[in-house]
Amino acid sequence: MASSDIERGGVKNGRYNRENFDVETSDNEWTSWLIPLFVVANVAVFVVVMYINNCPKDNPNLNEACVAKFLGRLSFQPLHDNPLFGPSSATLEKLGALDWQKVVYQHQGWRLVSCIWLHAGIIHLLANMLSLVFIGIRLEQQFGFVRVGLLYLLSGFGGSVLSCLFIQKSISVGASGALFGLLGAMLSELLTNWTIYSNKAAALFTLIVIVVINLAVGILPHVDNFAHIGGFLTGLLLGFVLLIRPQIGWMESQYLPAGSRVHSKYKSYQYVLWVVSVVLLIAGFTVGLVMLFRGENGNDHCSWCHYLSCVPTSKWHCDN
Repeated sequence: MASSDIERGGVKNGRYNRENFDVETSDNEWTSWLIPLFVVANVAVFVVVMYINNCPKDNPNLNEACVAKFLGRLSFQPLHDNPLFGPSSATLEKLGALDWQKVVYQHQGWRLVSCIWLHAGIIHLLANMLSLVFIGIRLEQQFGFVRVGLLYLLSGFGGSVLSCLFIQKSISVGASGALFGLLGAMLSELLTNWTIYSNKAAALFTLIVIVVINLAVGILPHVDNFAHIGGFLTGLLLGFVLLIRPQIGWMESQYLPAGSRVHSKYKSYQYVLWVVSVVLLIAGFTVGLVMLFRGENGNDHCSWCHYLSCVPTSKWHCDN
């Protein structure tokens, strides 16, 4: 996407190119293993959830209605209960779904992290894992597993905090907040490393369109768009902090005599974005967590924010 749709004159195949000058960057130094591991972990957790759910045993009167009965205890809940081919909401809640009541009043803050690894159904899981593979592997190849791992986990956590502040009448699960964090990081990486890319406008336009379309889908009912927004904002700020690249002039100067090196490693605007992002991240997490554990409802401070997650129409309501 933004990091890979680059042509000659900018960054291509992990190299900075300027005339006949060619400098290897770290893009070719990392093999992606953490993102595939995350995919395997999410799939494994889903299998465990379905095993514990055990539709035929826990719903003896609905045995005939369980979907894919040949899977035995891994069979899915009836479609009227879960149209995404997955477990019951009770099973998800028991195993770590995001639940405001339990986080605030039962001090189960671990749900802010555990919900990231749960999925409502096989359709939900496949959509998220395909997105994770397409987005995450390229980022890990460029920036390594430490930075991408931090991006994924902290973005998912940020999405959970915002979701818990605004959605307090239902449970929430899924890796979407973390995925939107990776999208946000791709956008900030393009902006903070603007000078080293060619086709800047095309890459920026493509990323913005993708983000807008995905956030627009979030206004449909039963979609936790607050997790998307929280993850995106967290990833956007983290990208300015974790995905900063040296400017081309500095890379070239490393091959010149010491006395002739005149380029600084980073541009002034990169430093400014780094500092502002760190301050906003610390302030955002602090305010969000304090509000959350004080039991405050985010909707009381923003009367229109509920429209960011669901817009009622004649076809559906947003009460539940």
